[in-house]
Amino acid sequence: MTEQSPFMRRIRSFVRREGRLTTGQLRAIEEQWPAFGIDSGEGLLDLDEIFARTAPKVLEIGFGNGSSLAEQAEANPDKDYLGIEVHRPGVGTLLRSIAEKKLTNVRVMCDDAVEVVTKRLADDSLDCVQLFFADPWHKKKHHKRRILQTAFVSLLAKKLKPSGILHCATDWQHYAEHMIEVLNASADFSNLAEQGDYLPRPESRPLTKFEQRGQRLGHGVWDIMFTRKP
Repeated sequence: MTEQSPFMRRIRSFVRREGRLTTGQLRAIEEQWPAFGIDSGEGLLDLDEIFARTAPKVLEIGFGNGSSLAEQAEANPDKDYLGIEVHRPGVGTLLRSIAEKKLTNVRVMCDDAVEVVTKRLADDSLDCVQLFFADPWHKKKHHKRRILQTAFVSLLAKKLKPSGILHCATDWQHYAEHMIEVLNASADFSNLAEQGDYLPRPESRPLTKFEQRGQRLGHGVWDIMFTRKP
């Protein structure tokens, strides 16, 4: 029997509930992936080579349909954005947005983010990591599946440059409290909030349709920003 890798034994923070790809999403993957997709593989990625320039690098984990990521990339052409998402419909939607907006500063991966960060990103290679509206796994028995855990925070600290930013946002208060607890316990990060634990939504994070709907229903959103200590 072949020995299992540690990644096969790891508790994953996601479940693949992939719906059917629309014609547009499938076409976008077929046409845009060769230029903007990064295939699964081994070895460290040279992000400067991939983007053909040296610029601040932003990693977004779990970009959903990619609307926020595409909007950020369009508004900040001086930054390079690497997005990771496990659900192909979201990947197809983002690739379609890249083509429509004629973006050149976005690359896309359809992989487990923990494996990518662990195996394919060099230490001190990122200026910012974004984790927006990750699955909160709100049942107590599922809390171990939450992606923001002590070990992953330590891993992100290695991949971020000194003074790099970890920006999280969630609409689940209990998950926000969990994030704050984990990050406050880290010796690698310090909170950028001057008062309390949370920050108002920064202009750099676009307001999504999902979030707008939540606001109309009276739902709260918590933005958390920590910086890696020098």
